[in-house]
Amino acid sequence: MNRFSTSLLGEAKTLLLATDGSHFSDGALQEAIFFGQACAARLIVLHVVKVDVESLKSANAKVTRKQQEIAPYLEDVRKMARDSGVECETVVVGSSVPEHAIVEQARMREADVIIMGRHGRAGRLYLLVGSMTAKVIGLGFPMVLMLPKDFTMTGTHVLVAVDDSPNSRLAVDEALSLGMCCVTLERLTFVAVARRESGLPEARKMVEDICARGLERWPHLHFEAVAGVGHPSNIIVRAAEERAVDMIMIGGMVSGPLPRMFSGRVTKEVCGWAHCAVLVVTA
Repeated sequence: MNRFSTSLLGEAKTLLLATDGSHFSDGALQEAIFFGQACAARLIVLHVVKVDVESLKSANAKVTRKQQEIAPYLEDVRKMARDSGVECETVVVGSSVPEHAIVEQARMREADVIIMGRHGRAGRLYLLVGSMTAKVIGLGFPMVLMLPKDFTMTGTHVLVAVDDSPNSRLAVDEALSLGMCCVTLERLTFVAVARRESGLPEARKMVEDICARGLERWPHLHFEAVAGVGHPSNIIVRAAEERAVDMIMIGGMVSGPLPRMFSGRVTKEVCGWAHCAVLVVTA
């Protein structure tokens, strides 16, 4: 199953895949195993059972039943990992707030990245409906990778959404570091979005400066600066689709009174609408 020898996740050593056990998670599982190979990383496959807090006895019984139901699936997962030479641990826990349990397990097991699948592209009501991935992203774990169903990564082209927030600057640094650890990487595209025409020169300068810095560091890579005006989510997703990128890197949720070009809403929308993988990076 070896597809590429180095990884778009850099030097991650522990990966946590949160799965619901359905076929919608198959793509995320496959990519998690590939990343486990590429990084020589340990893979933790986590299933969280949503339980009520009223009765501990009934909650424990529900978790036990689910463990029995999902056991064949988890055994298949362990076999896939073994066949690929990836160390794998499967975990089933119960929680009344599954997104908290996912992040708690990731922190407790010192995971570098949380990997989650997405059932399909979300519509405009995405933020009203919500999703487990969006909730986990909102909790500020350092790196969360969202993978659409049936999407396969080649490791050649990454798009980075840029603004002036600490999270975005961290995403830029992470993207530039890929030149050292991902030999399949060929292109890095940096996108900045201005709300109005008056802000376009500043947005263009921002991405051009990043590309100049990257080219000085990694002259073998192709760097592209893209600046646009309008709704950030639409421009980022469209640019990624037009270029058939493997992954979008974007800063995580931004808290505080100061406005940013990319709010938490934009991060969630990109995760819901993108055709490709999205890596959310939080300082």
